[in-house]
Formats: sequence, structure tokens, C-alpha cells
Amino acid sequence: MQRQGSTGGSAAINIRVAGGLLLVAHLAFVAWITLRPLDVPWVRPANLHPFASIRADLALGGPEAVRSIGKGLALLAPLGVLLPMAGGRLHVSPLASLARTVAAGTLISLGIELLQTGVPGQVPDIDAILLSTVGVALAHLLVVPAARYRLRRRVEHRRRAALPREEPAQGRTPTIPRVGIAP
Repeated sequence: MQRQGSTGGSAAINIRVAGGLLLVAHLAFVAWITLRPLDVPWVRPANLHPFASIRADLALGGPEAVRSIGKGLALLAPLGVLLPMAGGRLHVSPLASLARTVAAGTLISLGIELLQTGVPGQVPDIDAILLSTVGVALAHLLVVPAARYRLRRRVEHRRRAALPREEPAQGRTPTIPRVGIAP
């Protein structure tokens, strides 16, 4: 657990709590959307070939392709922000944060796709995992570094404001000239 100073402690806890609550709410929403049974007359076969459904969507062209691919990108994209927010770390390597967030997003997407194998009307799709992972990474890259920078500046500003002021210097320190050694 990262230590926060007296100026950033309550803010870090508030961010973690808000991030955790929003993360649980978003995951419940995603589970409701992706794991509810659908009453459909036919079901397409599972897609286990990477980029096959993306190519099929692009072949449709126009707004339908944009809607379908955008939906895949946007479904888990909030995890790119909510996972680091729930972690509450301000001082962390941007690359390590991105790697952890993308890995967690990929595993959550994989879990959803595996659970869909037992839900009537829902079909697993490898491209859904790919699109969700890209959406998580994009959201993380667009929001988290800038937000962490702003929060670090804010905490540093508050920390400096809480420090006692230094007294002004009294002037130059006197120096003693070197004295040569007599013979």
C-alpha cells in the first residue's frame, strides 16, 4: 500500500472508494449486457479466428461497421480508467500501469467470453476480446497519465502549502582568508 502524506491521504481514500464502487457498478452492467440469455431464432457459430468478425463488419461498410466496432471498443473501455482509480496509486511507472490495466482488462474480457459459452443466445467471439483490450488500452492512455499528473501537482502544491515557511537568509557567510605558514 502506498503511503500518502497528510495532505493527500483522505483524497486518495476517496478516489479509491469511488473507483471501487464505479468499477463494481460497471462490471455488474457489463455482466447484465453480456451474460443475459437472448431469445433468438438462430445463433451464429462461435468466432475463433482473429479479425474474422472485424473484417465482416468492415465489409458491411458505413455506419453499421462503425457502430459494431465502436460497441466492441466501448464495452470495457471504462476499465482503463476505473482499475487504476480503484488502485489509487499516484506515483507509478506509466508503462507498468498500462500493462497491469490491459492485462486485467484482457482477463476480464476472456472471462466474459468463456462464461458466454453457457448462455443461450450468446456466442463467444475472439474479436470481442481483441476489441475490448484495445478499448481498455485507449481509455487508459487518453485519461490516466494526465489525471495522475494533475493529481500529483495538486498533492505537491498542498504539501508545499502545509510546510512552514523558511526565514530569509541573513546575508553572506563571512570567510576567513588563508594564512600562510611562517618559516
